[in-house]
Amino acid sequence: MKFSTANTNLPALLLACFTLTFNNYAFAAEQSSLQATNNLVKAGDKFVTLLGQQVAVGEQAPDFKVVDKNFAPVSLKDFPGQTVLISVVPSLDTGVCSIQTKRFNEEASKLPKNITILTISNDLPFAQKRFCESEKVESVKVLSDSVWRQFGANYGLLIKDMGLLTRAIFIINDQGKIVYKELVENISQHPDYDKALTKVKYTAPVIVLNEDEIKTKKEAYQEN
Repeated sequence: MKFSTANTNLPALLLACFTLTFNNYAFAAEQSSLQATNNLVKAGDKFVTLLGQQVAVGEQAPDFKVVDKNFAPVSLKDFPGQTVLISVVPSLDTGVCSIQTKRFNEEASKLPKNITILTISNDLPFAQKRFCESEKVESVKVLSDSVWRQFGANYGLLIKDMGLLTRAIFIINDQGKIVYKELVENISQHPDYDKALTKVKYTAPVIVLNEDEIKTKKEAYQEN
């Protein structure tokens, strides 16, 4: 008996769906134990309640576990020595979130190699993969907090009763400390791109090029 290529991934798909369903039930039961913060962020003209532990500039960045498009676990510890900019969006399938992700993707290709940009949302990995393929998002790492909701809980970003993350920007230096934080006041608004990009450029250590790297860059410049 022959099976189509589409069916070969069916067991993995069913396992992923079961895992997500189980974890969502578990998280619903845990919400009552999470710290609640009010009067920080609005949806439209009404404040929303954020769940989880708020973090502040100057603190050590909490670690977290999210998943990539293949459901492989990814944590903050996977980027040692990097200056990390985390762009947080409610859902990639909305206008502002799409623009935010594509803007940082465009900027990421211009940044030094010791700067990593992550985009994190509660979209399912399947949806994130589709978005990245259709919009050619390749320079930022798009990750999902939909499995364990650990990132949202550790950074105080979970919007109560919506199952989404609030819009935010964090910059974590190469020593693992939070040096920049923006909770966007209204989830329908854009973050301050220029301020965040300026901060991440000045935060990352200057990369000293060797002679071969200088020669390569000089030749590339002359060709253009």
